Amino acid sequence: MTQPSYPVRTDRSRALAERMSAGMQERVLSFPLTAFTADGARIAEEPFRAHLSSRVAGDAAAVFIACGTGEFGALSEDEFRTAIGVAVDEVSDAVPVVAGVGYGWAQAQRFAAIAEEAGADAALVMPHYLVSAPQAGLAAHVRRISASTDLPLIIYQRGQADYAPETVRELSHLPNVVGLKDGRSNYPALQMTTLAVDDEFLFFNGALTAELQYRPYASIGITAYSSAVHAFVPEVANAFFRAARAGDDDTMDALLRTFYGPLVELRDEVRGYAVALVKAGARLRGQNVGPVRAPLSDPHDAHIRRLDEITRAGLALIGEEF
Repeated sequence: MTQPSYPVRTDRSRALAERMSAGMQERVLSFPLTAFTADGARIAEEPFRAHLSSRVAGDAAAVFIACGTGEFGALSEDEFRTAIGVAVDEVSDAVPVVAGVGYGWAQAQRFAAIAEEAGADAALVMPHYLVSAPQAGLAAHVRRISASTDLPLIIYQRGQADYAPETVRELSHLPNVVGLKDGRSNYPALQMTTLAVDDEFLFFNGALTAELQYRPYASIGITAYSSAVHAFVPEVANAFFRAARAGDDDTMDALLRTFYGPLVELRDEVRGYAVALVKAGARLRGQNVGPVRAPLSDPHDAHIRRLDEITRAGLALIGEEF
């Protein structure tokens, strides 16, 4: 493997990477929900503002807007513009605002342009649409997006977006590519990827319910992670993060047994629950975020009751009120 060398990144990209690197050592990366009206027809701007404010107050290192938890695939371009604009207005003074961009590269370029115009600090390049692709095609996809925007870019590796270590090394030399969010959990390949790039390149664990895989990611040097749980029960998310940073295995194990394990068991019973349960949990706790949009479906009553029990148990374990 080629020895890593230091790319010439833009000042904007270096500043964003430094800001995020510092924040990720102290707090979780938050993926807020997109709040909709009760009929799901429109973005509910004021509830969305309230949700964003509460997530930042809940000690987020950055907010990732209109990404997976934010139902990127269910938003029109106008709604995407609204979501990014509201987030920038509400929280950008406190934390970086990272916008999801995706589909094919042409659509991703449009979303990146909207995000940049709206004032986003960076963009998360979501997995491309539908098809499997060779490494040359994956690299060309990111290059097209990179060339169209000055936004710092973080690549999201998940599903069919499976980047080889050498491909990530190549892309890390683009002036505005600053990191990789990994959702594939292929630890041997990921370990080699971390060795292929410079030490300023950002990595974070982006697995579903990332806390459950904190330890294997940390074993290869990736301790930062995204937390969907932070969108509905930040107290538990922050308690786990603090325990992980302190090496408090007893607290981590207790939270895994009492909260995260049961949550993942429920999540895995129905496709799409990785988002739908989070949104239902936010509603249970008084956040007026509305329903999920098709093709997702809201949980049925029995699952809502189980989610309520799991959430209460997690909060009780750390001495917090529901």
